[in-house]
This record gives sequence, C-alpha cells and structure tokens, in this order.
Amino acid sequence: MALLPILRYPDPRLHTRAAPVREVNDEIRQLVADMAETMYEAPGIGLAATQVNVHQRVVVIDTSEDKSALLALINPEIIARSGEQVCEEGCLSVPGIYDKVSRAETVRVRALDQQGKTFELDAEGLLAVCIQHELDHLEGKVFVEYLSQLKQTRIKGKLAKKARITA
Repeated sequence: MALLPILRYPDPRLHTRAAPVREVNDEIRQLVADMAETMYEAPGIGLAATQVNVHQRVVVIDTSEDKSALLALINPEIIARSGEQVCEEGCLSVPGIYDKVSRAETVRVRALDQQGKTFELDAEGLLAVCIQHELDHLEGKVFVEYLSQLKQTRIKGKLAKKARITA
C-alpha cells in the first residue's frame, strides 16, 4: 500500500469528471487499498479517486469510530434520495475549512464492490452526507462550491496564504 498525494482546492484537476471503471481488477483493488490508507492517515472519513488525481469512479468511506467499516464504492450512483439535512462539512482537499451544506437526509446508492458485484445500500445521517460529498468529487464538484461566492473567495485566499506560509 502507498500514501497518495491529495489535491488541494482550487487545483483545477479537482474539477475533472471521473470516468466509469471498466473492469474491477487488481489495479482497482490496489487503488482502493491505497486510497483507504491515505484517507485513514490524513485523517478523514471519505476520499474520492479524483482527490488523488485518479479520474475513475472510485470512493472509499469509513464513518466508524475505530476505522473498522471500510466501504468501497466503485461506479457509485445515487438512485434515490429523500428529506433534507444541513451538516457542517470539511474536506481533505480543503484542509481546515468547515461550513454548513444542505444535503438529502437519506440516499440509496448502487455500486460495485471490490469483487465487481453490484450492491445497493441505504444510508442516512453522516454516511448519507459522506456519500453525497464524495460522489460530488466524482462529478468535479468540491463542497465549497455550495457556498456563496464571497465565502469561496475568502477560502481561496485563506488557503493561498497557508500555502505561502508552509512553502
């Protein structure tokens, strides 16, 4: 396994739409393992392949306290959603920035597992938010784009200043 570099907002590569995975093979399973290691190390609860500059429809999520419930979603799609919830979100590609975003309260997602088998999952609460957040990445959208133009400009400025300080 290997730690992968995470792209930082406003990197234009974060706006790339991910292509469907053609075949779930050892290469994809290795990507899942590397993404999981990267997510846990960061630390985070979700990571989309787009965030590590791999533009394929692969997501890893683990909302458990003890990092024991890794969920890999390959070619995921939300097939149903209902309700509404507003949660504070953060993102490994936008470090140190948190803000409230409105999302569906429950979602049903269809995806492939690491063996290439189709499955469906009903999610609510934090898991539902995380799924929607990560699937946005696969579409080339970062959570801060739900915020006002003013907030987006401030976030870009804050991140640019932080990058200059650490450089």
